[in-house]
Amino acid sequence: MKNRFAFQPRYFLFWLLFFELGRGFFLSYQHVAAAKLPSATLLATFWYGLRLDASATAYICLLPFLLLMLGSLLPRLPLRGLLAGYSATMGVLLAVLMTADLELYRSWGFRLDDTPLQYLNSPQEMAASAGSAPLGLLLAALLALGGAGWLLYKGVVGRLAPLPAWFGRGRAALACLLYLALLVVPLRGGTQQIPINQSDVYFSRTAFANHAALNAPWNLMSALVLRNEEHPPQPFMADSTARRLVAGLYPLAVGAPEAPDSTTSILAEARPNVLFIILESFTSKLVGSVGGEKGVTPVLDSLARTGVLFDNIYAAGDRSQKGLVSLLSGYPNQPTTSIIKFPRKTEQLPHLCRSLAAAGYRSHYYYGGELAFANMKSYLQTAGYEHLTERADFAQADQNSKWGAHDGVLFDRMLADLRQQPTPFFVTAFTLSSHEPFDVPMKTHFSGADEVSQFRNSVYYTDQELGRFLRAARREPWYAHTLLVLVADHGHIQPGNSANQSPDKFRIPLLLAGGALRPEVRGRLVHTIASQTDVAATLLRQLHLPATPYVWSRDLLAPHPRPFAYYCFNNGFGAVSPLGSLAFDNVGRAVWDRTPTAPDWQLYLGQAMQQLTLEDFARK
Repeated sequence: MKNRFAFQPRYFLFWLLFFELGRGFFLSYQHVAAAKLPSATLLATFWYGLRLDASATAYICLLPFLLLMLGSLLPRLPLRGLLAGYSATMGVLLAVLMTADLELYRSWGFRLDDTPLQYLNSPQEMAASAGSAPLGLLLAALLALGGAGWLLYKGVVGRLAPLPAWFGRGRAALACLLYLALLVVPLRGGTQQIPINQSDVYFSRTAFANHAALNAPWNLMSALVLRNEEHPPQPFMADSTARRLVAGLYPLAVGAPEAPDSTTSILAEARPNVLFIILESFTSKLVGSVGGEKGVTPVLDSLARTGVLFDNIYAAGDRSQKGLVSLLSGYPNQPTTSIIKFPRKTEQLPHLCRSLAAAGYRSHYYYGGELAFANMKSYLQTAGYEHLTERADFAQADQNSKWGAHDGVLFDRMLADLRQQPTPFFVTAFTLSSHEPFDVPMKTHFSGADEVSQFRNSVYYTDQELGRFLRAARREPWYAHTLLVLVADHGHIQPGNSANQSPDKFRIPLLLAGGALRPEVRGRLVHTIASQTDVAATLLRQLHLPATPYVWSRDLLAPHPRPFAYYCFNNGFGAVSPLGSLAFDNVGRAVWDRTPTAPDWQLYLGQAMQQLTLEDFARK
């Protein structure tokens, strides 16, 4: 019979081993990335991860250890049943979280945190996103992890032994209290002054190795706590230094004098219509005209030959709701949250719709999905759009996508409405067909059932539907007086399985086209490295409208704009210049990726950008 007072150590050991088992599942599921790590580094993920695993284990053990103390004093307490029920419930919950983390990391490039919870109010969109996940494989992983955990529990913990008759209940309760008190040490990660956090398990310059050392359930709980605080990270430098650095890029953001307005005009008329089309996940890697794969976006590539193409634009973030704010408000992203979650803050942002309405523009926003997704509707309503067309406004038969209405249906609706749209108009459209699960209503163009092929086909489909829309639009009277703005909301890890922090993942196309362009500017190529946030000021300068409220946006058609782009990924930032690129991790407070030629000033400017933009976010 096992010793009654060995139960607590065995119980603690079981959960510790269960988390180590989960790490093995994680590395196996991410086998492509794991295969690139040396064997010593793979083993080190288990060793360094022990501290967070022990901390998570200590939290789990708090209630059982308390029950054991109470059970020592109350003989009629159904201790075995309570412990078994609690352990089974926690085992199932943790197995589900750890299994979900497998696929979320593969898709998003960061471990489980509270990001999925932002979509709980949009269950249909959550289901559509999950549509591309290998559910059979995940179910098998869940059953395997749960089954292995059950066998491990039987072998390590077993049944609770009865309290020896000769051992007094008071002494037993004191022994249990000692075990409970000892949990404080692993719970806070040791006896050091500062409690444990993620940076304590970061040990490698390889991001994946550090991510593998994290404990996913612990990471989730930490994110939930930190989100409630929303405190900016520790400053990198004195505010005066940060402001001096940023002044050369965004002077208005730091109260410095604005450069004289000397933009290069590309428009043939002062107040053209503006048709602003946001292309879901249109990574530059699939757009041939900006150096990507040939043949995936033939319509966009053809249109680029008669428009003004920007081939070095970087998305400010990696989620649709983040791209929306960056494009329409010229506002940078936040590494661990999104301002669109806070209506109180977005009410203080400038917005293109509002700016153009002041100049007499009429507005309409189109989206084939539900605008309640990621709190987009409150942001758009605050912007003052006169009309919002979303999923519920399409016939049930036309809701042919898991997200809602496919892009072909969306463009048909726009084409019909634009015939009656008062001018000048500012019409915004957000496509959705190139979002997971990439199930598009067309004959397969690129062979293959893998995720990359499906993604490639979905981008091709949207491009073809855009072409069909434009061919019809050119026959309409309004087209000759319209500026087309075509830009992606964010990039994508595919093709190429780019790292979460890689600049390749963030590079997107930006194209200005349409009948309102001057003939002499058609075919122009702009190589300036810039951010998605710069679209707003560039557009307003062309329309000779004030851009001063857009302090984090600049005119890319002004003479000699400084080539620099700042972007955010999950708890980190990237900085790109003609000299190279780098990525900085806020958790480890260290540079992850850096091209050999990227200078120190680039890092400092990126740090200054993050510091000041987060201070601005906190003030709103």
